[in-house]
Amino acid sequence: MSQSTLFDVNSHFQKIYARPVILEAKQLSQVFKYGKTERTVLNQIDLKIHKREFICVIGPSGCGKSTLSRVIAGLDPYHSGEILVDGEMITGPSPERGMVFQGYTLFPWKTVKENVMFGPLMKGASRMTAEAHAREWINIIGLDKYENQYPHQLSGGMKQRVAIARALVNEPKILLMDEPFGALDPHTRQRMQKHLMDLWQNIDITIIFVTHDMDEAILLADRIVALKANPGEIKEIIEVDLPRPRSLDLMATPEFKRLRKHVDHLVHAQEDELDPALQDLPKIPRMTQVSSTK
Repeated sequence: MSQSTLFDVNSHFQKIYARPVILEAKQLSQVFKYGKTERTVLNQIDLKIHKREFICVIGPSGCGKSTLSRVIAGLDPYHSGEILVDGEMITGPSPERGMVFQGYTLFPWKTVKENVMFGPLMKGASRMTAEAHAREWINIIGLDKYENQYPHQLSGGMKQRVAIARALVNEPKILLMDEPFGALDPHTRQRMQKHLMDLWQNIDITIIFVTHDMDEAILLADRIVALKANPGEIKEIIEVDLPRPRSLDLMATPEFKRLRKHVDHLVHAQEDELDPALQDLPKIPRMTQVSSTK
């Protein structure tokens, strides 16, 4: 009997929804102003995320995915509505919400160990305590042999592991990840996806993961929040009814392909939801006498 046959979807999601709500957005809106004009990037977002969920956020360019993650992180003030963590209003950045960006955002003048130590030191830990916590996380991400190297001496996948460790060493309730693997080659990206799933399954953390990659969203998420653009609104929340733990082999199954088709339709079905700048692309004037047929 296969794992998918044994998987009880209803029981799985009942257990998730029985957990406490760790993050809640109520009528959350974000408006950007450009001179006298305004653009609504997020429009009345209502969302509840439960403790230890893995949420992926997808949608066309310009739908507000990164804006949502920055608002949750407390990096940007929002226009209206409410957003709460454990019932408390978000008013700015906090160690309880770690952030990992697509760019590695490591301090280039600090070693791996010093980068990971930075958060605990800022929270007031002694250097001895900060170093012990940093070493613990450096071991977890498998970079103990590289703790004294600098970011320019590391590969892209190594840098992103350091960025993840630097966020997790502060023991956040929520880890926000904005296209964290977007700059990696396909093989490294797959290895990082597997490593992230292993981390999440073994520590007490809720993950909100922004991605353009629909396969990645299905592979990682408990639920996928699909946004529409202009303005950014929740179009659908998809329960990923695939068994855990997941491997890349799952991508070849009919169940995965069914979800992939549905998610692809949500993101690309309506042309008017795509990046508005793409709708007004000019006709390219001919600037050469060389023909593609010559």
